[in-house]
Amino acid sequence: MRILVAEDDPLLSRSLAKGLRERAHVVDVVADGANAFVQGVLNTYDAIVLDVMLPRRDGLDVARALRARDVQAPILMLTARDRVGDKVAGLDAGADDYLTKPFEFEELLARLRALHRRAPSFAPEVLTVGDLAVDTRQQSATRAGRTLPLTTKEYVMLEYLARRAGQVVSRADISAHLWDDNHDPSSNALEVYVARLRRKLDAGAEHPLLHTRRGAGYMLAEIPDTLR
Repeated sequence: MRILVAEDDPLLSRSLAKGLRERAHVVDVVADGANAFVQGVLNTYDAIVLDVMLPRRDGLDVARALRARDVQAPILMLTARDRVGDKVAGLDAGADDYLTKPFEFEELLARLRALHRRAPSFAPEVLTVGDLAVDTRQQSATRAGRTLPLTTKEYVMLEYLARRAGQVVSRADISAHLWDDNHDPSSNALEVYVARLRRKLDAGAEHPLLHTRRGAGYMLAEIPDTLR
């Protein structure tokens, strides 16, 4: 799943993003309601984890505004308030479920899975780029019918690039989706994972799909011979 996490507590935000990425989900993180609304409108998410008490624009207002813009992504509301009236307010604002802090991460995962099962099928479960098929539900990938033996991080990278097929994705953006804030941006870990993914993805294929744009980043695309 591609998930938007809107949470202003930096420790909780990092913990949620790290845990979700380790489960092979693609995660975008924002720390205030204004950015949550912008990202929710601009991007297609399988789920939105939305804290109620956000700066600049509270979660209830964000949920109402997203629904007014016909954003259909399931919304899981997070809050420290556990009164029935608060839960009703969240659901009336457009949230699909409500989770009270503190909570166990496994419960959040279970609620996200349940919301995803109930959600309308507005996003493809299988992303295709040429003869590559990335099954986001099974978290697996095949190329020309051959199953790719990917590690979790390799799969997360491939799905992230597949969702942005044809676009150059910067090193910083990829790193932010694979590692938490403790990752050393000066390390060569990203290049190592790209090299591993490229070997598994393009080995034996007639044409490569993973391309390097020097000084810009990486792109997953089927490029005709005339444009190489």
